[in-house]
Amino acid sequence: MKKTGAEIFIESLFKEGVDTIFGYPGGAVLPIYDALYKSRLRHILVRHEQGAVHMADGYARATGRPGVVLVTSGPGATNTVTGLATAYMDSIPVVAFTGQVPTELIGNDAFQEADIVGITRPCTKHNYLVKDIRDLARVIKEAFYIATTGRPGPVLVDLPKDVLNDSTEFIYPDKVHIPSYQPTYKGHPGQIRKAVNQILASKRPIIYAGGGVISSNAANELRQFAKKLGIHVTTTLMGLGAFPGTDPLFLGMLGMHGTYGANMAVTNTDCLIAIGARFDDRVTGKIDEFAPYAKIIHIDIDPTSISKNVVVDIPIVGDVRGVLKDMMKLLTAAKVREFKKGLKEWHGDIDGWMKTHSLSAAQDMTRKIRPQYVIERLYRLTKGDAIITTEVGQNQMWAAQFFKFKEPRRLLTSGGLGTMGYGFPAAIGAQIACPDKTVIDIAGDGSIQMNIQELATAVEYKLPVKVAILNNRFLGMVRQWQEFFYDKRYSYTCIGNKPDFVKIAEAYGGVGLRAKKPDEVDPVIKEALKVKDRPVFMDFVVDAAEDVYPMVPAGQPLSKMLLV
Repeated sequence: MKKTGAEIFIESLFKEGVDTIFGYPGGAVLPIYDALYKSRLRHILVRHEQGAVHMADGYARATGRPGVVLVTSGPGATNTVTGLATAYMDSIPVVAFTGQVPTELIGNDAFQEADIVGITRPCTKHNYLVKDIRDLARVIKEAFYIATTGRPGPVLVDLPKDVLNDSTEFIYPDKVHIPSYQPTYKGHPGQIRKAVNQILASKRPIIYAGGGVISSNAANELRQFAKKLGIHVTTTLMGLGAFPGTDPLFLGMLGMHGTYGANMAVTNTDCLIAIGARFDDRVTGKIDEFAPYAKIIHIDIDPTSISKNVVVDIPIVGDVRGVLKDMMKLLTAAKVREFKKGLKEWHGDIDGWMKTHSLSAAQDMTRKIRPQYVIERLYRLTKGDAIITTEVGQNQMWAAQFFKFKEPRRLLTSGGLGTMGYGFPAAIGAQIACPDKTVIDIAGDGSIQMNIQELATAVEYKLPVKVAILNNRFLGMVRQWQEFFYDKRYSYTCIGNKPDFVKIAEAYGGVGLRAKKPDEVDPVIKEALKVKDRPVFMDFVVDAAEDVYPMVPAGQPLSKMLLV
């Protein structure tokens, strides 16, 4: 039986196990929306296409399954670019379908035409323009395969309207074969053996784990490996949750706003074991003084990430989960016992660094609310059992520092692109994916306004997303840089007391709460956690003078931290 392109689209998504798509209708995709009218596929109507991609991204991060987006042509498609770039930088599997003008009009500047394939080529893992309905099912199969295999990432499929209206026999491929795309999953045995020997010969080892551990579902293997050898672990922002934040071997995050203990350990290590991380600039600081005494082992599924920013001594290309399993097979009990004997002095050094400059959320109850205190109370009152999304800036760093993530896929944040407006729609996506979980977006009063229209989406679908707004009346992180490096010239970073977030929440049909004093923080959080059928804005009026510490100034080594 023949099916239209729109019907093939729906059936193909079912074949891929898709249960939810995030979208916004328009003329070029009306054939699909007509097919959706009688479909069992759940469609979430967003209020802006950027919000759709962030929701799909949050869904993907929370579940490990690809998030799916459907938008129309022209501005509908171009509105997805920031979301696609966000997912691309953080290696998140998203499949975005965009409408396009009919094939015969492509290149003629037709109404709502945009070269979205050309526009998104730099910020997608791959993209397609489908010109023949007979290719549609195969392309959709390949799109999901590419998005979810190797180093994950977003894939875009552009769908001309005539292809959606055309008909052909529906045959969905059983498998995908792309000769030019063959990710390496199995690590080289010789390199793995070299790495194990290097670790066992070291006296000051450190594990530096990134988001690749989470993408690979390798958190259990990382924990077993670290515990077996007694090696401390530090993670990137994207890697938080890959190792339990409450474990004695955990040093916290490293880098520009990392802990003193993590940064000093990395600076003094003689063996840095990088697992699923890419040595980005916010982690390394001054490159030529990053881990200067270390032999560096780098495990990553993406060969282009190895020695891209930092030259490494022992590269291992492969899936980190499988590589860690293979490494543990080489660790005999006798070797492990001998190795751990030599770590006593190193562990003492690390304990000293962690105690010397520990993070503090202490609150003087007679003073203004400290934003760090709000995060600490969110952690305590949820018992750490929540999915946390963040916006970008000070709110993001405080969340990373003061919420102890015990499991992977509990922190959803824009690490690579640093996208303001990400957290709220990502929280909506996570709440849809995990309806029984508490989902909290930790936001700033600047970034929450970037996609605040998605309150309507949260209200429509009765989603109890909580938003903790750390309201300091400034673009906080930019103000902090102006304070430190521009002689306190606060040029256009004060955004004042507007709007009234309580009234905005109520106007959309949500709940608005406010805390102005420290003793109001707990009651506001407790009241918000009781709400089960609509979103809640918690407006915490915090001290605008608070800064994020430690801080490594740009271009400085990790050892040159500003501590107060």
